[in-house]
Amino acid sequence: MPPGSRRETGARIEAAVADWLNGQGCKELARNFQVRGGELDLVIDDGGVVAFVEVRYRLHGGIEAALESVGRLKQRRLIHAAQRYLQQQPKLRTRPCRFDVVAVEGSDGDFRFRWIKDGFRIDD
Repeated sequence: MPPGSRRETGARIEAAVADWLNGQGCKELARNFQVRGGELDLVIDDGGVVAFVEVRYRLHGGIEAALESVGRLKQRRLIHAAQRYLQQQPKLRTRPCRFDVVAVEGSDGDFRFRWIKDGFRIDD
């Protein structure tokens, strides 16, 4: 798959997840927040909780493989990016926060989602 196609596929999947989370009652705060050393796919407000959402898609291996792909190094990068995001958003600093993972399987028009709230913690 050419790099452009992979990037476009990722953007479509992240948009589908954002729409799905919106349907679950969440409000999108940011998408693709990037800093040196990390990126946040989505930042949402879930009932007053700021959730940093990592979207994982695997063409083969299904949802479990997608969930397992968020290893320690990836977690550290997400934590770093979340800290930088909160530095830039002072109004959110006092709100409870968590790290979620949304695993996706399927193809365009037929995605299936599994939302793991508190997928990992800083002190894990």
